[in-house]
Amino acid sequence: MKLIERYILRRVLLLFLAALAWTLAIVWTTQVLSRIDLVTDGGQSALTFFEVAALIIPTVIPIVVPFAVAGAVAQTLSGMNADSELIVINAAGASRMIVTRPILILAIAAAIFCLLMQNFIEPYARQRNRELIANARADFLSLVIQEGTFRKIEDGLFVQVGKRLPGNQLAGLFVADSREEGVDLVYYAKTGAVVDMASTKALLMNDGVIQRKAVDGDISNIHFTSYAFDLSAFEPQTGIVTLMPKDQTTAYLFNPDRNDRHYKKSPNAFANELHKRFSEWLYPITFALIALAVAGDARSHRQARIHPLVTTICLALLVRWMGYVVEGQSKNYPGLIYTLYAVPIFMAAISVWCIQTQRALELPIGWVDRISALLNRISRLMTDLRLRIANARTRKGSA
Repeated sequence: MKLIERYILRRVLLLFLAALAWTLAIVWTTQVLSRIDLVTDGGQSALTFFEVAALIIPTVIPIVVPFAVAGAVAQTLSGMNADSELIVINAAGASRMIVTRPILILAIAAAIFCLLMQNFIEPYARQRNRELIANARADFLSLVIQEGTFRKIEDGLFVQVGKRLPGNQLAGLFVADSREEGVDLVYYAKTGAVVDMASTKALLMNDGVIQRKAVDGDISNIHFTSYAFDLSAFEPQTGIVTLMPKDQTTAYLFNPDRNDRHYKKSPNAFANELHKRFSEWLYPITFALIALAVAGDARSHRQARIHPLVTTICLALLVRWMGYVVEGQSKNYPGLIYTLYAVPIFMAAISVWCIQTQRALELPIGWVDRISALLNRISRLMTDLRLRIANARTRKGSA
């Protein structure tokens, strides 16, 4: 590899890693926040939550990597053009492959990474994630006990927990049991926990009182240091893990169990998922070619009406949206399943044609005008916001 190629590869690789880290962090955070109730309401430990959070990463990476490639390539080429580096390379009579080769190396490496991730790591991460969530939902705490609310366990039995404590400990327990005809039992306890006893679960209450009210109205109070309330009568069944086609391994998708209830319901969903995994790895290469077609020509930057990075991301989003549309339609119409490959390949072919003919790949004029107007409006709003903040700080300092 030539010196200039190593230089370009190093620049685009650094930008790719930075873009991947930030984009992955944003998408991962949004996914994690949707599962925070596993700890707040499910009574699970922080370790379980962090395990679930870590298992989300393999499912997000194949979505984020293509856009990171597109952004890194477009920004690198735009920066090289602004520094007149692309002009110098062209003026020296160098082939366009000098610029194209290192970018394709990165794109192919990213594509192989996505292919391995989707077929060998993501299915197992999804299965483990399903298992953890199923076990959490099967837990008595996550099903029937919520902090600060009365929960009806079954007819005549109510439970309230005043507060959750670390380590699945409970505080301020109240249990009302009127299941036995003619007898009302009320349990109060300062602390407690759900514990395993032999093959059943029990609500172990500490430092409390049992109030018993008979039919004749007599009330008796019994103080206790420790009391175990049997939960076996209404303990839920062990969590059953339900695996969707996207959770299955690639080997299973090649030969699914004909008795699988999901296969009986929608056999085409398994074939759709299989072809999806073998088509989505093409997007990093396609997006890299789009960026090259948009920003790879030294003249295209000066003639472009909006920044090449904006054009690249918009085109990438459009292509990815088309891929999602085709994926949804192919679930219902098996004949469309091979269009999963057609979308990235067709866009890649257009990009290669633009590169070969030295044409700049641009958005339609109407789109450019709308995007430019939107960006200008956002810029004005941000400027006004900064001025207001600065004025507020000035007035505060004067006061």
